This record gives sequence, structure tokens and C-alpha cells, in this order.
Amino acid sequence: MVLRHARTARRAALAALGGLVLTGLPSVAAAGLPPTAGLAPVAARPPGGDAERPSAQLLGALRRDLGLTEAQAFERLANEAESGTRAGRLRIALGERFAGAWVHGAASENLTVATVDAGDVPAIEAQGATASVVRRTLSDLVAAKAKLDAAATRVQTLDTPVWYVDVPNNRIMVQARSRAAGAAFVEAAGLQDSDVGIHPTTDSPRLMQDITGGDAFYIDDAARCSVGFSVTRDEQQGFVTAGHCGAPGAVTTGYDRTAQGTFQASTFPGKDMAWVATDDQWTATPGVRAQDGQEVQVTGSVQALVGAAVCRSGSTTGWRCGTIQQHDTSVAYPQGTVGGLTRTTVCAEPGDSGGPFVAGAQAQGVTSGGSGNCTSGGTTFYQPVNPILSDFGLVLTTAQATTPAPAPAPAPQDGAGQEWTEGRVYEAGAVVTRDGVRYRCLQSHQAQGAWAPAGTPALWQRG
Repeated sequence: MVLRHARTARRAALAALGGLVLTGLPSVAAAGLPPTAGLAPVAARPPGGDAERPSAQLLGALRRDLGLTEAQAFERLANEAESGTRAGRLRIALGERFAGAWVHGAASENLTVATVDAGDVPAIEAQGATASVVRRTLSDLVAAKAKLDAAATRVQTLDTPVWYVDVPNNRIMVQARSRAAGAAFVEAAGLQDSDVGIHPTTDSPRLMQDITGGDAFYIDDAARCSVGFSVTRDEQQGFVTAGHCGAPGAVTTGYDRTAQGTFQASTFPGKDMAWVATDDQWTATPGVRAQDGQEVQVTGSVQALVGAAVCRSGSTTGWRCGTIQQHDTSVAYPQGTVGGLTRTTVCAEPGDSGGPFVAGAQAQGVTSGGSGNCTSGGTTFYQPVNPILSDFGLVLTTAQATTPAPAPAPAPQDGAGQEWTEGRVYEAGAVVTRDGVRYRCLQSHQAQGAWAPAGTPALWQRG
């Protein structure tokens, strides 16, 4: 008998949401205009195609956790999908002047795009976004955070457990148990106090590995963690989860305690990612367990913006939602430092490790750790899924896929413009060619067969 991670026949259709079809715009370079001139306001249909109503489970959790009405929850998902495309277009147009983008408002009705040049304001506003003129580019902030990451390999970070790029406030933030500890960490990184904000807090992120989020699985008949997302590697099926859940070679059993698979690769600390190859009786599905045994269906892995709503599945605390606070966060757990995590307001409790985070129908990452709980509230960090897929050569199982795609080599990110390839993970700004036409990536994602650049203007800009 074939075992499935999701144990219900009913599947709630959950597609990415959006508005109108993105109309083609003339190349600003071809028009002889400055990089930000000539961009008309656009609305974009997300990669999944025509909008479908999201599941009742997703809408219900957004209503509960974000205090929204059903109409606001539906509208929020649509706004966030559409804003990602506009932000991607402006990121390309602004180039090195780009300083980040985020959504805000009860229904994410507002998109703000930051720049270091006041001359970019008209072009940003022409795209229906609010312009924020700031001092530091996003590249500057990322470079400053990299200095903290490097310092963490030399100095003790138990008193400074979290640091990240705070895009809306155009600064680096360090969470520390005291201002003195934070200042010492900043100094060790060679940064100035004026460049970094220090937030004193008693929060101490810890790993959540004892029980599950999504479906349970057991490691070497001892620890218990959570299935993240189903994946394939060539013909081999499996799933991704948190790296701290198990080392390569560890044997797993499923939710029903039957033989399941083996950890093939695991990275922790540094990153918090792993994948398990499952036995033949297990079948990879695109479902993520939500409330009351229902599922949401994953259609891709388009990275959501800061401020977007995100939901997590966990057997300890159920289906919980919140918002994305920051990408590229570094966390110093007692077991070691992990970089590249995403910080959220979603609550979690010990045992939710490895479980899936989704934004609409898009896979975002797997639960790593956090602080607080679901009674008083807390902070949870997830390992983004696209780096897992890229590092391990995996293909995400989606509701749109009909056959598993082979896992290609990582995509070049140097502007070389190599041929677009299904299964590759593309970062925002990557350049590809398809049928002799050049395209630039607007939003980080893994390429799906139905998402070729010419037919997916939410993800790719021609020229």
C-alpha cells in the first residue's frame, strides 16, 4: 500500500494570486532613457496563471493571526503577489541605487521601494509604489552584515544571538542581551556604532526538533522532526527538512513508524538544511498539511517580500501565520551560527523544526528555530527553500508538475545569460536567454516547466 505524507483525499486548491496580465514595456535602454525613466504602472498576474480562491484553511489562519477579515486576507495575498513583480522591475531599473523593497498595510496594499538617489522618486511613484530615499544601498547593508558574519567565526556570540539587514529602516540590527555586548560585537566586526542598531532583549532562539510541523518523522528511532516540502532528485523522491534534525546516513521512519528513508545530505551549522531520500512506498506530493486535516497545494518557490504574510505548519502548534520581518538574518544558536535565515512573527514551539513555511501557494522555507511561544507570541526563523534546492540539486514537487524535472547545475549569477533551464534556482537579477531572447529575473524562484520566461512576466523581464 502506498503511503502518503498527507492523509486526506480532499485537496484545497491554492494558487498564487494577482491582478491583470503584465503588459510588455519598451526597453529603457533602447529608448535612450535613464535607468528609471519610462516605466509605466503595471499590474502582474503571478506565475501560476489565473487566480483561484485560496483555501479556507489559509484564509482562516490569516484572519486569526493577523486580525484580518476574509476579504482583507484574500486581497492581501493578491497584493503581495503583484508587488513582488513591481519590486523586481524597479530593482533592475535602479541598479546599484536600489536599497530594498517591502509591503505594508493590513492588506499589503502599500509597496515601498527605497533608493539612495532622490532622482529616482518619480520612476518609483510611476510604478504605484512609495519612494523612500535613504543613505545606504542594499548592497552596502549586505556587505556590512557580512562583516558581522565573519566576526561571528572569531568571537563568542551567545550574548548577541541574532543580527540582520533591516530593510525598512535601512540599517543593520543586532539583538543582544546588553548594549555592551552588542557594541563589542559591532566593534569586532570593524563597524561603526552609527551603522548598526542594537536591540537589548532576553530572547534566546533555540532549535525546535523534538516534535513535528507538517507530518512527523523520526530519526534513528529517537528524535522527531517535521517533513518540510516534497522534492525529487532525478527519479529519487524525498523531502527537505532542517539540517539540525539529522546527519547524513541517519535512518528515518514516518508518521506511522514504518520505514521511510535516509538522510542524504545535511548542513548545520552555517546553514540549517537537509534532505531525506524516501523508500519506494512513499510518494512525494505537493501538499502541506493545514487545519483539520486539509492541505494547501504548493505551486512554486517564489520568494516573498519583507512584510508579506507567511504561514507555517506544525504538529505542536498547528497552522500559524504572521509576517516576514527580514531576510538574510544570522542567528547564533548554542550549537553554532546559521546565516541566511528569514525572521518572522509566526509563533512556534519546540518540536516544530523542519516544517514548511508558505506564502500563498509559494514554498518559502523550513522551520529552523526561534524564541517565545504561541501563547504569549514569539519570533521564528526559517531556512529559505531555494538555497536548499540549489545546494542539493533538488526539484520542488509542485501541483503544476506532471513529471519530475532533472536537477541541473546551479544557475550562473554573473550576467552571463546562459540558456533558461527548468529546475534551476534563479536569484533576482540573474540573466538568461530563451529562444534567442534575453531575460532578467525579477523574483528569486526555482524554474518550473510551465514558467518559461516569455509566458511568465511576473518572474522575468525581457531585455
